[in-house]
Amino acid sequence: MNSELTKILFIDIETVPQTASYSELSEEIQHCWDEKFAQLSQRQPEKFSQSTSAESFENSAGIYSEFGKIVCISAGFLFNNNGKQSFRVTSFADTDERNLLINFKNLLTKFCKTSAHTLCGHNIKEFDVPYLCRRMIINKIELPKLLQIAGKKPWDIPFLDTLDMWKFGDMKNYTALKLLTAILNIPTPKDDIDGSMVAQVYYNDNDLQRIATYCQKDVVATAQVFLRLNGLETIDNENIEFV
Repeated sequence: MNSELTKILFIDIETVPQTASYSELSEEIQHCWDEKFAQLSQRQPEKFSQSTSAESFENSAGIYSEFGKIVCISAGFLFNNNGKQSFRVTSFADTDERNLLINFKNLLTKFCKTSAHTLCGHNIKEFDVPYLCRRMIINKIELPKLLQIAGKKPWDIPFLDTLDMWKFGDMKNYTALKLLTAILNIPTPKDDIDGSMVAQVYYNDNDLQRIATYCQKDVVATAQVFLRLNGLETIDNENIEFV
C-alpha cells in the first residue's frame, strides 16, 4: 500500500438550518434571510417561486453557512493492517456546534502532521471546507493551519476533491457522489435517509446517531471513489472499521 495514501483524511459534513423554524430567528437574521430568499428567487425562480421565505428557510438554509450549522463531521483514513488495505472512520456529532468543531480541529491537528497530509472529500473545495472555515470563525475558533486558505488561488489549495477529479476540466458539470458509486459499480449500503432529510431527523427525531451513520457512509464512498479514480483497488467491506 502506498504510504502517501495514509496521509489523506477523507471527510464529509452534515448541516441543518440554524434553528428549527424561521420564527425562531432573531428579527435581524429574519430580515437577512428575507434578502437572501429574494436573491435566490430571482436566480432560481423554478425552485423558489412556489414557497415563502419561511418555508424556504426550513428547506434550504442549511446549505448556507451564514444561516445553517454543522451537526456532524465524519472522517476516515486508510492504513495497512497486516498487509491488508484497511479504512477506519469515525464521527463527531453534537448539538453543540462549537464543541463539535473543537473536537474536529483537534483531530486535524493530530492527524495532519506534515505538509504532505491533506483532506479529501466530494465537492470539498466548494462546500465542506468553506463551510467549516466560516463556522469556526463564527464560533470564535482559530483556524488550524491546514484550513488557513483565505486568499489563496484555487490551484494553491492542496485538498483532493473527487468531484473535481471526475469533472476532467468540465466546470459546468456536477455529479452526485451517489451517481458516481453507481456508475463505477462501487457497492454501498442502502441509506435510510438522504441529505434532504437531515434537518428533519435532527429537529424532529433528535437522532444524531442516524445522521452520523449516514455521514460515515459518504466518507467510505468518497474513499472508494478516490481509489477507483486513481486506478487503485478499493477497500473490502471486512476491512472497514467504524469507531
